[in-house]
Amino acid sequence: MNNRYINQIEVVTNIFTVENGKIKVLLFRKQEDPFKGYWMLPSNLLMTTETIEECANATILEFTGLQDIHFIQSSVFSEIHRLPGARILANTLIGVVDIKTVKRIFGNREIEGTWFDINEIPKMIYDHGTIVLDAISHLKKILPYDYELIKLFYPNDFTLPELQSTYEHLLNKKLDRRNFRKKWMNLNILEDTMDKKDHTNGRPAKLYRFKENIKESIVNE
Repeated sequence: MNNRYINQIEVVTNIFTVENGKIKVLLFRKQEDPFKGYWMLPSNLLMTTETIEECANATILEFTGLQDIHFIQSSVFSEIHRLPGARILANTLIGVVDIKTVKRIFGNREIEGTWFDINEIPKMIYDHGTIVLDAISHLKKILPYDYELIKLFYPNDFTLPELQSTYEHLLNKKLDRRNFRKKWMNLNILEDTMDKKDHTNGRPAKLYRFKENIKESIVNE
């Protein structure tokens, strides 16, 4: 085959979670030159024997010990010289994991990993800074309407103020409390757990959880 048509593919993963109402992305510190000490997204070259999703899951397992991450396609970066010395395209994915799973599994790893607030992205290697900002922009577009995705952030009980804080942090704007509550109650996808979460200030907030079949609930609204 003519070398003009041979390209390698790098699978780059943007893993997001929610902690205390703030959306965070998982980055790792590069251990060697070039860019030693800078931060990077988990990535690997795609082998001919695996799918993009298989490569992404194997990469996250290697980096974190986390398994069965839900991934969605984000973007493709095909700049000619995005990496020096090789023609490598980047296929980028967005993965979502809830914070309880992270704390249970993500232990001491050989590579230094840290969750960064999406508004406080540090210096990153090559074009990884551009890639993560693109993924955050993609998340801002889809999360307000993708209830299956927000459910992955909140698979267990939560309060409406916690959910509202997440959206406010993502969209970087304040939302009206009454309108937010009305919207989510009208969607018919939440269950009242009949329990409450105690707060140090103010009255306890009701705890909700997502219904098992969200799509069916919305259709039958």
